[in-house]
Formats: sequence, structure tokens, C-alpha cells
Amino acid sequence: MVSALRFFTCLVLAVCIVASVDAAISCDTVVSSLGTCYVYLRQGGIVPSSCCGGVRNLNGMAQTTPDRQQACKCVQSFTKSVPGFNQNIAYGLPGKCGVSLPYPISNSMNCDNVKLSGTHVSS
Repeated sequence: MVSALRFFTCLVLAVCIVASVDAAISCDTVVSSLGTCYVYLRQGGIVPSSCCGGVRNLNGMAQTTPDRQQACKCVQSFTKSVPGFNQNIAYGLPGKCGVSLPYPISNSMNCDNVKLSGTHVSS
């Protein structure tokens, strides 16, 4: 499991090297924040406190429109590389952690529509 998670993390980091020039958030930061949510996003159950800490951390880091759009793109890449990713579980994760993200945790969203106001449009 540990070696699979390491491989998965390396894969996600490789996929996420599409960073925006204006954004200060890197995909490795997003993966680091959401990495402890990996099993929960597949199977559900009790949300690990470290996962909620990561969701809160991610929300706190993305304070500009370019940062939020970049974080959204990184979240999208992360979710696409989680085998067995459960979309319904993911949608509820921020609420279970007491956080209101400006974009859903999803693999099918239009991150270019994420704005500073917190609005988003799914594609």
C-alpha cells in the first residue's frame, strides 16, 4: 500500500506540471494537502482529521483567482488519478470538514470559471 501510494503521488505530480504562470499554488502542494483523503475518496467512511486539515489548508492557500483556478486544476488532476474515485463522496467532503471550497472536488469541472467570489461552473 505504501509503495502504491508513493507511485500514485509521483504519477500525480508528473501530471500536475501544468502550473499556471500567475498562480503561486503548485500541484505538489495540493497533492500534499489531499493525499490523506485518498482512501476516503474511494471508499467513504469516517473522514480522517488529517484529510479535513488538508482541505482547510488548501482552501486557505487559494486566495486569488489564479490560485483558485490552479488549485482547481490540480484537484481535478488528483481526482482523475485516484482509482475508484467516488464522485458522490468527493462532493460532500468539504462540507464534512466544515469548509466551503470555491470549486467542487471533482474530475469534471471547468476550472477556468472559478473566480475569487467563490462561484464555479461545472462542465
